Amino acid sequence: MALEAAWVVTVPVANMYLQPSKDAAVVSQAIYGTTVFVLEERGGWKRVRTPDEYAGWMPAASLHLRPQGPYAAAGRVATVASLFANLYREPDLTRRRPLMTVAFETRLEVLEEPEADGRRWIRLRLADGGQAWIQRGDVTFSERPLSAGETIALARRFLGLPYLWGGVSAFGFDCSGFTQMLGRRRGLRMPRDAAPQAHWEGSAPVAPRDLQPADLLYFGESADKVNHTGMYIGDGEFIHATAYLRPVVQISRLDDPHWAERLVACRRPKTGAAE
Repeated sequence: MALEAAWVVTVPVANMYLQPSKDAAVVSQAIYGTTVFVLEERGGWKRVRTPDEYAGWMPAASLHLRPQGPYAAAGRVATVASLFANLYREPDLTRRRPLMTVAFETRLEVLEEPEADGRRWIRLRLADGGQAWIQRGDVTFSERPLSAGETIALARRFLGLPYLWGGVSAFGFDCSGFTQMLGRRRGLRMPRDAAPQAHWEGSAPVAPRDLQPADLLYFGESADKVNHTGMYIGDGEFIHATAYLRPVVQISRLDDPHWAERLVACRRPKTGAAE
């Protein structure tokens, strides 16, 4: 059966804009290797839909049409486990600058895993057909869903990384992008934005007094006007990406008046909600 061509992101992280202009608001992003569906074209722009059903305008230069179909969808795939990973032209750190730096969760097609140097280096096929090398220590070949405790441990690795409106990667997260990523590592296919997450059918309401680590928290003016989210980590604390006071991924307390008066929903992913 003939493969269907696919549009794939070929920059480390591509912004998605409300309108086909870099002066427009950023609504979301897509990381390297993501397959997108093109909805509309206008000049040097394409309106695309990402796998989480989010739509926005992306510069055409950020995309490559792969005749052979989606990237890193089959065969041997390495997933970036470091917060960031450098890709090199050759298996050497010092001869040339990196080709690019990709973010946590980036999926990469493996061409070769040479035995030399303790199998330190992995040769990759890039989304545009080129090749690169990555160090084995930056990737994993296991993508099993994480437990609640493992998810919290992962979340702590991002402490101090910058808050970025529309951000979905280690280059910068917004609140819902961060929570969505943590859910994804648990095998959950959650909506992109905080308000839809707060009403997601894959989770169920839980009373604040019954909170357990890895439950999800939603904040706003009311249950119908949610504008922020985070993950409960126990002992009255939660982790989130926020621009409040310090624009970074940080840990806050639920008894902080700023957050206590804004907490409007607590949710727990349902058993069996994983993809």
